[in-house]
Amino acid sequence: MASKPILYSYFRSSASWRVRIVLALKGVEYEYKAVNLVKDGGLQHSEEFKAINPMEQVPAFVIGETALTQSLAIIDYLEDMYPKPALTPQDPIKKAQARALAELISSGTQPLTNSTVNKVLCKGNEAKTQEWCQFWIDKGFTAYEKMVQNTAGKYSVGDDITIADVCLVPQLYNAQSCTFRFKVDMSKFPTITRIINTCSELPAFQAADPHVQPDCPEDLRKQ
Repeated sequence: MASKPILYSYFRSSASWRVRIVLALKGVEYEYKAVNLVKDGGLQHSEEFKAINPMEQVPAFVIGETALTQSLAIIDYLEDMYPKPALTPQDPIKKAQARALAELISSGTQPLTNSTVNKVLCKGNEAKTQEWCQFWIDKGFTAYEKMVQNTAGKYSVGDDITIADVCLVPQLYNAQSCTFRFKVDMSKFPTITRIINTCSELPAFQAADPHVQPDCPEDLRKQ
C-alpha cells in the first residue's frame, strides 16, 4: 500500500493554508509535517528542509520521492489527480477569470506583505511596515472587489468554489492581522467579506483553518 503524501506546512502560512483547503475539499488523506517558520530563526532554513525545497518556503508536498513546491503548482497537481470536486471552471473565460483572481492574491498581494519582504525592506521599522502592508493589502483587495463584481455568484466565480476562493480566504487572515496593526478597513470590501463568510461555513474550510492545525499553539487554538 502506498504511503500517504506529506504536506510540509506552517499553521499560519497562507500559502500552506490554500493547499490544506484543497486537500480537505477533495478528501485527500495526508501526513502533516510542521515547519516552524519562527523557531530558531526558522526551521525552513535547515539543511533537511532545503533538500526538500531549496527556496526555503512552505508548503512542500511530497509524493513518494517527488517533492512539489509552490501552492498553485501543488493545487494543479491535486486537480489532475483528484478531479472532483473541480476547482477550475470548464468554461475558458471563467477558468481565466478564476486564475486571474487567484494570481492576484498569490502573486500580486500576499508575497509583498510576507515577513521576509518586511524584514528586508522595512528592517524592523514598525511605521514603515504598517505603511507598506496597508498599501499592498488595500490595493489587492480593492482590485479583487472590483473584479468580482463581474464574476461573483455565491462565490468568487459563479456558484461553485474555485481556486480564487481557495486563495482569497487565507488572505483574510493577513488582513485581519493587519486590521488592528495596519489599519486595513475591511468594510470597503463587502463582496469579499460575503464570499469569505460563505466559504468559512463549509467543513473543508474549517478543517484547514490555522487554529485547528497540529502546530497551532495552545493559546491560539479554537475551542
